[in-house]
Order: sequence, then structure tokens, then C-alpha cells
Amino acid sequence: MQHSLQISRKVDYALRAMIYLASIPSERIAPLPEIASRMNTPEDFLAKILKTLADEGLVRSTRGAHGGYQLSRASREISFLDVIEAVEGKITVNLCLDGKESCKLTPSCTMYGVWKLGQERMLEVYRAATLDTLTMKVSELPPRVAPGSTALPVVG
Repeated sequence: MQHSLQISRKVDYALRAMIYLASIPSERIAPLPEIASRMNTPEDFLAKILKTLADEGLVRSTRGAHGGYQLSRASREISFLDVIEAVEGKITVNLCLDGKESCKLTPSCTMYGVWKLGQERMLEVYRAATLDTLTMKVSELPPRVAPGSTALPVVG
């Protein structure tokens, strides 16, 4: 049996949306339904995530008939780690690394160094992965589909 450390759906959807926004021209505003459809994410949940990303200063939202979202700064300036921490808070591999001394064994624990090194390496990878290195060819994504449908693409 295999068990893996997993990221939350919230983080997954946030990263998908941010990579999509990094993949389109920076001056373009992408409507929520388009982002949700093209990145295969639930629109209602994605709306809440994008609000959080806007509150954290990673995206800019525009209201109105032609409203939507765009990155608030250059994609090369936004890392995987920025997105993850915006929606979930600081990452800790184990509670003993959260700085709050949540384990009384930490001062003498032989595992502490391994957990700390693992966390440092993971954060290093997430920090180095910037959105500009993760852009996709939007033309290769599935076409937009009408809300509530999975069969018919939206024309236009």
C-alpha cells in the first residue's frame, strides 16, 4: 500500500488558475468561467480561491461585464510557494518545525534534522518554480465548455 503527502484541492486549483493567467497575454483579463472551464476547476470554489489570491495581492480582479482576473505582477516574480502560502499559509512538513515548540521532544529528537532538511529542500524547489517557467500553450488546452455541460464547447 502506498501513501503520499498530498496538496489540497485549494492549492491545486489556485496553482492551475495562476498558471493559466501566466499563460495568457499579461494585459488580458480572463473571466472566471473561462479560467474554471479551461483548467477543469469548479467555478464556485475557484471564485473563492481567486478572491483569496486577490486579497493576498497575487491577482488583480476587475468587475463588470468585461471583468475577470489577471496577475498583479510579472509571472517571473510569482513562485509556487507564493501561491501555496497565499491560500494555505506557511508550509511545515511536521509540527515540530512550526516554531511554536509543539513537541516537547524537539530539543533531543533525532528526527528533527531530517524533517528540517526535507522542509528546506521542498521550499527551495517551490520557491524556484516561478509561474513564467510553468506557462502552457493555451491553444493546447481543451476548449471552453458551457457551464453544466461537459460536451459542447462554447463558441467565441
